[in-house]
Amino acid sequence: MRTDVIIYSSPILLEQVSKDQSLTQAMNVATLPGIVGPSLAMPDIHQGYGFPIGGVAATDTDYGVVSPGGVGFDINCGVRLVRSTLREDEVRLRLKELIDQIFRDVPCGTGTQGRVKVGRGEIDDVLREGARWMVDHGYGEPRDAEFAEAGGALEGSEPGKVSDRAKERGTPQLGTLGSGNHFLEVQYVEKIYDQDAAAAMQLEERQVVVLIHSGSRGLGHQVCTDYVALMNQVMPKYNIVLPDRQLACAPIRSDEGQSYLAAMAASANFAWANRQGIMHFLRGAFRGVFGDDARLDLIYDVCHNIAKRETYDVDGRTREVMVHRKGATRAYPPDHPEIPAEYRSVGQPVFIPGSMATASWVLVGRERAMQESFGSVCHGAGRVLSRSAVRKGKDAQEEKRKLENSGILVRSESRDGILEELPEAYKDVDEVIKVVHNAGLATQVARLKPMGVIKG
Repeated sequence: MRTDVIIYSSPILLEQVSKDQSLTQAMNVATLPGIVGPSLAMPDIHQGYGFPIGGVAATDTDYGVVSPGGVGFDINCGVRLVRSTLREDEVRLRLKELIDQIFRDVPCGTGTQGRVKVGRGEIDDVLREGARWMVDHGYGEPRDAEFAEAGGALEGSEPGKVSDRAKERGTPQLGTLGSGNHFLEVQYVEKIYDQDAAAAMQLEERQVVVLIHSGSRGLGHQVCTDYVALMNQVMPKYNIVLPDRQLACAPIRSDEGQSYLAAMAASANFAWANRQGIMHFLRGAFRGVFGDDARLDLIYDVCHNIAKRETYDVDGRTREVMVHRKGATRAYPPDHPEIPAEYRSVGQPVFIPGSMATASWVLVGRERAMQESFGSVCHGAGRVLSRSAVRKGKDAQEEKRKLENSGILVRSESRDGILEELPEAYKDVDEVIKVVHNAGLATQVARLKPMGVIKG
């Protein structure tokens, strides 16, 4: 190990995380060449590919490495929170009609094709422009891109660094939800904890909101697959030896490192375009049920799986580093210039989903995150049971009935879409939030409760 590992946790969460290999993975991350500061483990940490999910690590941009495993296969998997002009009691009356309409309008599932038609020559424009391409082509409103991290498009994208196979996989999937832990959840604001921050986001108790969780689909997965293979081939050339091949990496300044970062940026832009498309069709579903007065506005969109050049004070001096966030969320404090002006006085919005039967949280970033965690916090509750373990002995229809009896309607393309994401598969999201809040990395703004869930 070249540095320490710092774990943000509690006795309850630490006992759960000790049952998988995530802490060993966090220690392996500490062996990366050029790592700056500690290898960080967020309270939702669980075993991933190479890096643990819930892991954060920064490497020096001059002599450090970039690792695709530190970003993950779903590049820019992320969440966007959308506020509505509707109240919980209004939506409850027509909840089934709404959930059925969303399920029809927003394609979901593993191999589902989207409703956004992209010509053969247009996919490169999507990869360069991200959410802005969608808005310019009628899939959104001008303010939407402004309220996404990085304006909904990372600079440095080079579509030519994305393989033809990746483009073939991704192009038909633009505007689709996907499967696994991806979801679209209709929620209401159960409780406000920070009135000023909630007012900045125009949130009120009992207001209906929608949380969208999706990423770069098959395109991002293929990009990661391609570059993990490439970096495993070239590590001997750079005399890099690591304890786990899944940490495959290359120097940031190398041709391979630069190619990966250009392809990763393109994949991230695809993911922002994807979530923009989902929101566009979501708006149509709400209007179809509640009329044209039912307005949906984007609060913010933040990514979970990314590597970005950022500047921090480290060991008494200012340094540019490559921050790998793998299942971790950016959490910038008040007055940070990258935050939209509307939120600059309160801090960057942070969204932490729980499970489909518990709750999700809205927080805002704090200065301590800049001092301790490279401006990062956790991204969710974190799994405690594998997908196969949580499915065992369960009946999808029975579990769906249980959820409906508790007031939560579920629509899913598959049986596994329900069973793999049952509440018992996840840590207690309230315990995770308590760790983040008490550590001062981000503070509580609002707790959200689910009403209806769309799964792949």
